[in-house]
Amino acid sequence: MSNVIKAPTSAAAGRAATKKQLPDRFKAYKHVWVFVEQERGQVHPVSWELMGAGRKLADRLKVKLAAVVVGPEGEATRNAALEAFCYGADLTYLVADNVLSDYRNESYTKALSDLVEIYKPEILLLGATTLGRDLAGSVATTVLTGLTADCTDLDVDADGSLAATRPTFGGSLLCTIYTLNYRPQMATVRPRVMAMPERVARDPGRIIVHPLGLVEDDIVTKVLSFIPDRDSAKSNLAYADVVVAGGLGLGSQENFQLVRQLAGVLGAEYGCSRPLVQKGWVTYDRQIGQTGKTIRPKLYIAAGVSGAIQHRVGVEGADLIVAINTDKNAPIFDFAHIAIVSDAMHLLPALTDAFRARLSPHSRDRIAS
Repeated sequence: MSNVIKAPTSAAAGRAATKKQLPDRFKAYKHVWVFVEQERGQVHPVSWELMGAGRKLADRLKVKLAAVVVGPEGEATRNAALEAFCYGADLTYLVADNVLSDYRNESYTKALSDLVEIYKPEILLLGATTLGRDLAGSVATTVLTGLTADCTDLDVDADGSLAATRPTFGGSLLCTIYTLNYRPQMATVRPRVMAMPERVARDPGRIIVHPLGLVEDDIVTKVLSFIPDRDSAKSNLAYADVVVAGGLGLGSQENFQLVRQLAGVLGAEYGCSRPLVQKGWVTYDRQIGQTGKTIRPKLYIAAGVSGAIQHRVGVEGADLIVAINTDKNAPIFDFAHIAIVSDAMHLLPALTDAFRARLSPHSRDRIAS
């Protein structure tokens, strides 16, 4: 579709030269929509994060913010529709049908595409999760519009165009992309990129119930069974309050144990930069950055991490970033709140010992009293 990359320099001139008058058939498209992703009765937190971002866009455009809830009939789906109002929705579109009990691309694409074509949103946002990425691409193809994936920032220009920013060229450059002459303007955003808005109890607003218009026999794909992932070793990096990470500056796989030891003492999650995954030192589910996990912890300690832009976009939402590196010119020092020029192999054990002494049960009892 007509996605246009906004270059860092002659952006306005390039966009003005490319933009044409919006076709008449798209002028009726209004309002900002957020797809509320739920599976097995649980709403994915990225949906509420997007509600916060969507509220800001809707306010700037002076339009309504709508939640879109698609799922099986029952209390969980209804509760998701009601909960959306507590995160800023003005109205909710609801498609509830037991055919939607399991996510299948065909049924969910039909539900969301029908809503788009009938009610005509100007902007449609989805989480860049496994489900959201699959659904967003299919819906964009079905309704013949553009899609900007894995965005790190969303804004609207003075003329109301959605400005969707994402890393490109392997994460070495940030580009702002516009879908100029098609609607809706679609984007996916990774979990934890946007801040979680405060939940405010509100009375339910308007809920528009829309029929699915499919029966089970219409769907080719069948779900034979559901096997939940019970791997307790999987990380919870995206939603951890404290994260300790190591980079190539640690020198060896053995030295990465220093990161794990500090994380253990702090009750934190541990992660790494991409080169460590590429070397096979750490598994991919622990990778932090544009091609890994995006995190927003209260405290992030990075040891031996250079801080290239691929890593920066995954951590800059942290409340406090403490960086340890022997190179005083390391890029991570440009955005860290506390920069320590030191050898992590010496400093990490010292920090671990200090925190272990301070956070021991005896110390907790003494502090509490």
